[in-house]
Formats: sequence, structure tokens, C-alpha cells
Amino acid sequence: MRTLHLALRMMMRDLRAGELHLLGIAIVIAVACLASVGFLADRVARGLDREANQLMGGDLLLRADHPWDDSYRGEAERLGLQHAGTILFTSMVSTESVAQLAGVKVVGTGYPLRGHIRVSAGPNQTDAIVNRIPARGEVWLDERLQAALGVAVGDRVGLGRLEFRVGGMVTFESDRGANFFSLLPRAIFNAEDLAESGLLIQGSRATWRLHVAGEPDAVAAFERWAKARLGRGETLESIENARPEVRNALDQAQRFLRLAALLTVILAAVAIGISARRFMQRHLDACAVMRCLGARQMQIVWIVVGEFAMFGLAAATLGASLGWAVQQGLALILVEIMNTPLPSPSLLPFAHGVAVGVVLLLGFVFPQLLRLGRVSTLRVLRREIVLVETRSASAWGVGAISLLVLVFWIADDLQLGLQVAGGFGIALALYAAAAAGFLYLLGRMRGTTLLGGNGWRYGIASLVRRTGASVVQIVALGVGMTALLLLTIVRADLLDDWRGMTPPDAPNRFVINIQPDQREALSTLFAARGLPDPDVRPMIRGRLESINGNLVRPEDYENERTRRLAEREFNLSYGSRLPDGNTVVGGRWHGTDTAAQFSVERGLAETFSLKVGDRVRFNVAGRLVEAPITSVRDLEWDSMRVNFFFIASAGLLEGDPASLITSFRQPPGDQQFTTDLVRHFPNLSVIDVDAVIAQVRATTDKLVLIVEFVFAFSVLAGFIVLFAALQATHDERDYELAMLRTLGARNAQLRRALLAEFSVLAALACGLAGGGASLLGWVLARYALKMPYVPEPWSLGGAMFAGACAVVGAGWLGTRNLLARSPTASLRRLS
Repeated sequence: MRTLHLALRMMMRDLRAGELHLLGIAIVIAVACLASVGFLADRVARGLDREANQLMGGDLLLRADHPWDDSYRGEAERLGLQHAGTILFTSMVSTESVAQLAGVKVVGTGYPLRGHIRVSAGPNQTDAIVNRIPARGEVWLDERLQAALGVAVGDRVGLGRLEFRVGGMVTFESDRGANFFSLLPRAIFNAEDLAESGLLIQGSRATWRLHVAGEPDAVAAFERWAKARLGRGETLESIENARPEVRNALDQAQRFLRLAALLTVILAAVAIGISARRFMQRHLDACAVMRCLGARQMQIVWIVVGEFAMFGLAAATLGASLGWAVQQGLALILVEIMNTPLPSPSLLPFAHGVAVGVVLLLGFVFPQLLRLGRVSTLRVLRREIVLVETRSASAWGVGAISLLVLVFWIADDLQLGLQVAGGFGIALALYAAAAAGFLYLLGRMRGTTLLGGNGWRYGIASLVRRTGASVVQIVALGVGMTALLLLTIVRADLLDDWRGMTPPDAPNRFVINIQPDQREALSTLFAARGLPDPDVRPMIRGRLESINGNLVRPEDYENERTRRLAEREFNLSYGSRLPDGNTVVGGRWHGTDTAAQFSVERGLAETFSLKVGDRVRFNVAGRLVEAPITSVRDLEWDSMRVNFFFIASAGLLEGDPASLITSFRQPPGDQQFTTDLVRHFPNLSVIDVDAVIAQVRATTDKLVLIVEFVFAFSVLAGFIVLFAALQATHDERDYELAMLRTLGARNAQLRRALLAEFSVLAALACGLAGGGASLLGWVLARYALKMPYVPEPWSLGGAMFAGACAVVGAGWLGTRNLLARSPTASLRRLS
């Protein structure tokens, strides 16, 4: 208890003296940043998952090729869950003069459980969210179907044995999806009209869907119950295994958020490490006096450890509370932007924030504090101004291990953790080597006239004289600037690249059922309208039978997506020209070589562990086709071009039944082109994917905006690092200036010396940071975020210059008051 009392008294004294202010600010800001990122990321992730569930019409979606047994609805009701049924099939919708194939959706009471439907009174009319389903005898049509049938709201159309009144024009369905069925013109009517319509009879091809929604625990319980009972033709989907275009966007956002948290924890470690080092140096004398007064080594250690245990826990708790308050305010803004309420925050990020603060203290503060217990009593008699540097490898080793633990914990991804930890580890080593080498060269040049007047020579001499402290300062500034550049310029480039993954000129129309003899006429029509020549590709259906002679059986794969792919037929193609947007990343593209061979998409190759040289066999309309894989392609699925998992060499599949397909971008406002295309070629089916592109783009824009907010918190940690680094040598600089002024140096000379010192620090740190940020940005984009990245040199150069000016300005403002203080006051203060 006496030791605890002494620790409390020492903490209060240090707080009054300002000894703990910088370290406390570093801990509070670091934990606040981490906690706010954690709180916000947790709420946003759960909120986006919930919003993403709108894209399925519920939290779970059960699909079957037959009606669902009533036991599933009964179990949902028992668990307190909502449920609604829908049925999807294709049918002809007709008027007296026109008939059109449409995708029909039959909806039951309560649909949709998540998301909404927007309906308007007609083309170019304002739409609105409707909170009901079509009434009996009423049908809602989308704009394409209305235009194809030539009807308006109030007219009547035929569906099966019934005649429906057109009650509205559907402009948006949150659960429409991006499959072939969803791309057909749409008609929606009430499930109570289905039996009388006679549209579905025994053996009809339809998909029966059961949407389920409710509390997460209940949904999870229902999912476990249902999975154990799924039979033939029955599948269960959640946001984890449905809507890949949305899941990809969510995964990308999670990677960005984790990257922000990782940069924050690294910056926090640097700031706390520098602050702890300064605290240790300032308390060496006090501990030496305590040793002279009879204190034992272990007693001093326990007093100091007790002080920081109480102080660190209080600072970490305050930081976590501040993080909670900040994210509460930001969440109010995000609710307006996302147009959806966010779930209440859990306490887990609060605990994570406190835990991170404690781990950072254990790793970067306590090793420094333990050194205070080993201070020699002789220091009372021999107090050199060049303060002792910590040379214990074990002390820095503990800090490095602690930081690695946090990096991998926050990354939650071995690859991302290795890239960030390895990148900053290499950067630290290179920055330290470059700083030491540069200071050595400056030391050799001190006596030359190349460095200008006395002011520059004094400044360079000051840096070289405390080489160890200068290297630490340059490395800290370099790491801080590297992170800030990653969080600003590089981050902006990466987010722009992410936005651009679905380019603004992406094709928005797919054309299928093209006949071989229509290719030339189709090209002529496109050329006449000033459109690029369409890339027409053959499309052949085939089932993957075996790999290297081993049969492909879904039950042999653990991954659910792999099992689904093993069950389905693939769209195959053939040709000698490499499609636009495809890049060969393994093997050799077959080109005009007519030998039997396949090229495979890289993602599918990784899923099935395929590589160049493997032999694959397909069942194509009853004919077995086998050939080796000779190349692996990387392609842009978000480009909305016609893409294929497998492309065969010319001649391998040419005799098999095929349909031709292409895509193009219809000019904005030019609806007449599609009409002319269908009039010239009545057999073609033109599929509008504008709605899908708009939905993916809207989701990406929301995610980018959220990531921007989260990154803003991490920038605060970067500024704390810069401040801590500039303060690291404040005491030594104060003593040196006092001594120089005592020996007759003029203030003008000292100002030039300070500016020279800060200019060298800023130039070297920002130069290293620019190169490091560019390289780290490329590595993270290429290997963690799976995106292209080309640094923008002008933006990066401008940011480096601005950062250098900021470092010089901050350093000058922080030391300007030292010149106004009398030398006697400075010497007394530091004695």
C-alpha cells in the first residue's frame, strides 16, 4: 500500500509538472482513434450488412424449385421471425396486338421484409416508396415492359387466364439481383391471383423463394435449423454467399477500414514510444536521487510501474470514452448519408480500445520505465547533457512483439497483417540506415563552405552531435509522414481507383441470341450510329466433369461457393483474340494455335486449385471435351463486359450448340437505338443492366464516403506522431541554445541554426516518406486490396513539400519561445 501511495503521489506531481501531458495526449488520442474506428467500423459493418440484406428482401433467402413445406414458416414464426414468399418464373405478357416475354414475380403479404419497392405513375414521373404489394387484379410493370407493350397506367394486360389492370410502373426493386432472370422486363402481381391465373401447373419451371427476417440470434438459429433439413433443389442464402457484387464491395470496405485501424495503431506505437523515451530521460536524475536516499531498485520500479498502470488505465479509458462520443456524433451524420439507421454500438470496441492502450503501454512504456530502476547513484555527481539512450535490445523487442500482436489482431487477415507489418518494419530499417548515412555525410562536410554561413554549420553540428536522437527523430517523422501520405494522397488515389472499377463508360446493354450471319449487319448498324464495333463472342454451356482425371463432385469441397460452382454449368467460349480487359498472368495465350487447350480465369483457378498444365474435361450437350489449361487470365468482372471463366482455342468447341452474345454502351438519352436494333433484328434479346450498374455504383459510393470518415480519425494519430517527434529533443535543444547564448551567440545566428536543423529533418523525413508511401501504397493495392495503383507524382510531390513546410513551421513555433527566455532561466530549469 505504501508503494501504491507513493506511485499515486508521483503521478499527481508529474501531472502538475506537465511531465505526463505529451504521453497522456498520445495515449488518449491513440485509443480514441482506435476506439472510434472500432465503434464506427462495427456499426457500419453491421449496418451495411443489414442494408445489404435489403438486396435479398430479408436476412435469409431460401430458394427451391418446388413450393416450400409449411414447417419452414412454422419454425420462423416459433422463433419470432417475419417471413414472406415470392415466386419467380417467365411468362408472356400480352395486349390485343403485342406479346412480350417477361420475368414475373409473384409476391405475398409482407414482401419485402428488408428494402423497398419504388413505383411511379409512368415514364418521367416522380417515383415513391410503396409500403404495400399490388392489390388483387393489379399488376406493376417496369418501364421496358410498358414500352414494349405500348401500355400506360390504367390499361389492361393479359397474364395467363387473367386480365390485370396496370397499377403502376416499377422503378426500383432492392432485391432484383443481377442474374439472367432479373434482367428480363418485369411484371409483379399478388400471390392471391396466382392460382386463378393458371400460370403454374405441375412441372412448371419456377423458383419458390422464402424470405426471413428478424433479430440476429433468431435468424442464426433458423439458419442452423434450416441447413440441417435442406433437400434436393433447395438452397439457403445469406449476404455472405449471395449477391457477389455487393459482397465484394463490402469486403473491399472492410479491408480499407482495417487498413485505417492498422495505420492508427502503428502511429500510436511510435508516438507513445517517443513520449516514453522522453519521460525516461527526464526522470533519470530524480530516480538517481531516490537511490541516494535509500530507495531500492525494485521499489523504484514498482513505484514507476504503479504510476503508469494507474495513469495508463485512466488515459485508455478516457480515450475509449472519447472514441465512443466521437462516433456517436459521426453516426448521426452517417444515418443521413446512408438513409438507414445504424445498429447500437456494442461494448466490444470499447474493450478493444482499452486493451490496445494497455498493450501499447506494456510494449513501449514499461521497458523504458524498468530502466529507471537500474539508474546509477553516480549520476547525481556526473550528469552529462547527452542523455542516455536505451540500448537494451530486449526493451525494443518487447515493443516490436507487442506491436506485431496488435497488427495481426486488428488486421484479422494474415496477408494484410504481414504486408503492413513487413512494410513498416522494412521502412523503419531503411529510414534508420538512410538517416544515419546522411548524417554521417553531413558530419564530413561540416568544415566545408558548401553548408553556407555559421547558422547552417551550427544546425548541422547540432544534428550530428546527437546522432542517435536525430536518427530516432528522423525515423519517427518519416513514419508519421509516410502514414499521413498513405492516409491522404495515396488513400485518395486508391479510393478513386475503387470508384473507377466500374468505369463510367461501362457497357449497359447485353445482346443475346445473335445469329452467325447477323454479325456483319450488326457491325454496320453500330458503325452507322457512331458506336464501337461490338465484340461478339460465342457462348456454350458446359459442365465441369473432371480435373486431371478426378471426377468433380460438390461433396468433395468444403467451401460453399466451390460446391455451388461444381454443381452448375459454366458459360464457355472460344476464339483466338484475347478479350478486352483480360490479362494473361500465367502460361501463354493460345492465340491462333488450333491445338486443343483452355484458358481459365484466375479467381476460378484459385477456387478449384487449377494451374497451367492441368487437364479439364467438360460435358457439352452430351459430348465430352478434354484439353489442358495453357494460360491463366486476370479480368475485370466489374467492367460489365462479356467475360468467361473458360475460353477454348479455335476449333475445340466450334461444332457445339452456341449462342452469340455481346455488350455495348447505349448513349445517354438515346433510347431509339435499342428500338432500331430490335426492329432490324427481331430475334435479338437486349438486356438493360443500367439498374445493376447504378446499384453497384451507389453501394460503392456509400462505402467510399464511410471509409473517408474513418480515415480522418487516423490522420489525427499522424499529427500526434509529428508533434511527439518534434518534442523528442526539446530539452537537449533548450540546453544547447542556452549554452550557445551564454558563449556569445546572437539570436539571428541561432534562428538560422534552428531553421537549418528543422529543414534538414523535414527534407530527409519527407523524402523518405514519399518513397515509402508510394511503395507501400502499391504493395497494399496490388496484394491486399486487389486493385491497380499508379502513384500521382504531382500530388505526392505537393504533399511532401507541404509536409516539409509543416514540420519546419511546427518545429520553429515550438522552439521560438526558447530564444525569448534568458540563458540563466533555461539552465536553472534544466539543472
